[in-house]
Amino acid sequence: MNRLKCTIAYDGTNFSGFQVQPNGRTVQGDIEKALFKLHKGEEIRIHPSGRTDAGVHAHGQVIHFDSPLSIPVDRYQMALNTLLPDDIVALTIENVNTDFHARYNVVKKEYRYFLLNQKERDVFRKNHSYYYPYAINLDRIIEATKYLLGTHDFTSFCSTKSDKENKVRTIEEIEIWKENNEIVFRFVGNGFLYNMVRIIVGTLLKVGQGKLEPEDIKVIIEEKNRKAAGKTAPAHGLHLWKVWY
Repeated sequence: MNRLKCTIAYDGTNFSGFQVQPNGRTVQGDIEKALFKLHKGEEIRIHPSGRTDAGVHAHGQVIHFDSPLSIPVDRYQMALNTLLPDDIVALTIENVNTDFHARYNVVKKEYRYFLLNQKERDVFRKNHSYYYPYAINLDRIIEATKYLLGTHDFTSFCSTKSDKENKVRTIEEIEIWKENNEIVFRFVGNGFLYNMVRIIVGTLLKVGQGKLEPEDIKVIIEEKNRKAAGKTAPAHGLHLWKVWY
């Protein structure tokens, strides 16, 4: 058996999430269907760096799987892409050691959140950027991010549906910039809790609107209470950008 590491991109608009579920189309389900065809009826299970919710996109999701086929990886990639739907693409495939694991070997991840901050809706970006027509102060938001950097217990920024007992994570980098009328939030960290980035963005927007002060972020972290933070920003603005090993 050969262990393969595959970097994939997908548009999450028409998926019910990454993980296979009884009802609904999923990224995992579609990839495993393609691998089933490629392996002439043999089931191949894939393992991702992490799951994404319905509507969330990926530019650099990583999966691994074991395959009995011994063919060059470039031909393997071409064959797989022929079988995948047009909203999933295998960007790279490489051979790795059998002890490699797409989830457990992750060192850090990068997520980006896109916010369309203009008066009119954009029908061409409606599935990939959160339409937010309200005035916001970017300087206040950037000031607030310094309280999020470093290692903290992020219970306040985690969905109550999370099954993770340890909610301590480290955010290494936060960048925020504006490109025309789109605001980009960039987060790099050693791991992210369920809905963590989306809750952080929703809370930062309250700071940008003047409903919270930048230093309130420190208090929210200390409270370790989901109710202390802002609303969860919509899924379609979130993009898994890169995974490091």
